[in-house]
Amino acid sequence: MENTAVLREWFDRVDSEKTGSIAAAQLKHAFAVGNLDFSLSVVQQMIRMYDFDRTGTMSFEEFVELNKFLLKVQHAFSDLERGRGYLVPDNVYEALVKIGFSLDSPAFYTVCESFDQNKNGRLRLDDFISLCIFLQSARYESLKFSC
Repeated sequence: MENTAVLREWFDRVDSEKTGSIAAAQLKHAFAVGNLDFSLSVVQQMIRMYDFDRTGTMSFEEFVELNKFLLKVQHAFSDLERGRGYLVPDNVYEALVKIGFSLDSPAFYTVCESFDQNKNGRLRLDDFISLCIFLQSARYESLKFSC
C-alpha cells in the first residue's frame, strides 16, 4: 500500500460516510477484512498516535503516516517469519531492533507474553503489530513527559 492513489482508494472505501476521516470502529473493520484482528483498544491507540489534529478520528494524511509505520513493522516481520506465519521470541527481538526498539530482557519477555494471544510462544503478524503499537505509544508518551 505504498502508492498514495491506492491508499486514497482504500481510505475512501473505509470512509463510507464520506466525512474525510475514519473512526476506530471503521478502521478495525477494515483491518478485519484484511485478516488482521486487532482489539478496538489497539485500533484506538493507532489513531491516538497519529491523530495530529486531536479530532479522535483519522484523516487521510494521518492514515498515510500510520501506514508508513505499519509497513515498517510488516517488513520486519516478513524478513524474519521464514514462511511460518509467526515469529518466535528470538525473531521478535531481532525484528524489534530492526524497527528501532531496544528493550532489556525482563521488559522484552513481559511484552512478548502479553501480546502472545495464544500463549504458545509465537506471535502472528497482528500480535506483533499490536506489540509495536504499544511500544511506539509508550515512546511517544515518554517523549511528551520529558519535554
